[in-house]
Amino acid sequence: MALFSFKGATSQLSQQMQQYFVITGNYWAFTLTDGALRMLVVLYFHQLGYSPISIAMLFLFYEIFGVITNLVGGWLGARLGLNKTMNIGLALQIVALGMLAVPAEMLTVVYVMVAQALSGIAKDLNKMSAKSAIKLLVPEGAEGTLYQWIAILTGSKNALKGVGFFLGGLLLTLLEFRGAVILMASLLTLVWLFSLIALKEDLGKAKRKPKFNDIFSKSDAINMLSAARMFLFGARDVWFVVALPVFLAATFNWNHWWVGGFMATWVIAYGMVQSIAPYFTGKKQGKVPTGRAAFLWASYLTLIPIAIASALYFDFYIQIAIIVGLLIFGAVFAINSSLHSYLIVSYAGKDGVSLDVGFYYMANAMGRLIGTVLSGWVYQEYGLEACLWISAGFVALAALLSLKLPK
Repeated sequence: MALFSFKGATSQLSQQMQQYFVITGNYWAFTLTDGALRMLVVLYFHQLGYSPISIAMLFLFYEIFGVITNLVGGWLGARLGLNKTMNIGLALQIVALGMLAVPAEMLTVVYVMVAQALSGIAKDLNKMSAKSAIKLLVPEGAEGTLYQWIAILTGSKNALKGVGFFLGGLLLTLLEFRGAVILMASLLTLVWLFSLIALKEDLGKAKRKPKFNDIFSKSDAINMLSAARMFLFGARDVWFVVALPVFLAATFNWNHWWVGGFMATWVIAYGMVQSIAPYFTGKKQGKVPTGRAAFLWASYLTLIPIAIASALYFDFYIQIAIIVGLLIFGAVFAINSSLHSYLIVSYAGKDGVSLDVGFYYMANAMGRLIGTVLSGWVYQEYGLEACLWISAGFVALAALLSLKLPK
């Protein structure tokens, strides 16, 4: 009876809304594998004796192709529809996982970089599809609702990514690297087959056929927000991608389970705060955030890596300072990220929304690329303290750029 009731309820939903729910479910499933794969690669290759800079290089193509994919993917989404970009993304992730399910001696740096390139393309096609779709479901002028929906979608995705980090550490312990990627590829194949059947509408397809040069935004607000986003995410990944997990394993002698568990806790808490970010930024007063809010919250964030770096410099309760400090950083960063995610969807045009969203997430991917490369190189040469000082500088630049956003 419950099943029939559920079918009856879903049949009442608009076809467009049903399509969005399928896209969101696909995005969540993909996010689990993406988070788990990232943790698997970092921990497994650290275990094999790879240096921090070598581990960072494994993600180089992942981030470079993320930059390209967001530009081209937004254009493809506007021309073909978000259903097709979603299915292409799922298929590419399955291929990437399959490439890694080979004997250990075949997992050279170049080979893994190519597999990670496919994974990066897949991830950003999925993100662009899900984030763009939400603009089409909220009535014009309902900015409070738009902010709430964006916060919930973004927060739930990051919470699931944190679960993926936890699963990555767990699967590496239980199944080893090859067994873990085979399991993930098998499960994601089932999701992809369901998606091929369920996604039928051309959600997000533009009424006019956009030209390729339309991928470059002409809005000052979107350009400034994109630049701020680049530095914001560079500030996170300069310590988070390579430096932190390697530091935890090498300095505190944490095993895979503990490293994966801590990273998972951080991202899950980060996602939960993102989901409720509207309550910290004026929802009770009926307000939606503006460029001024983006500046203020980035200013608050700047102080946190400075405090953690100072604790490292003075050798002041290092383990407590890092764990507690980075949890606080995650909470404040989550509010910044949620603010930005709302502002880009708000600024974006309704027709061909994926063009503006794709351009913005291109800058996001560029920030991750810069942060990833610096995370490995700076940590190897100068340590975690230097990574945190760079993080503070990047956030300060994001705050200054936010001053140019509409008030």
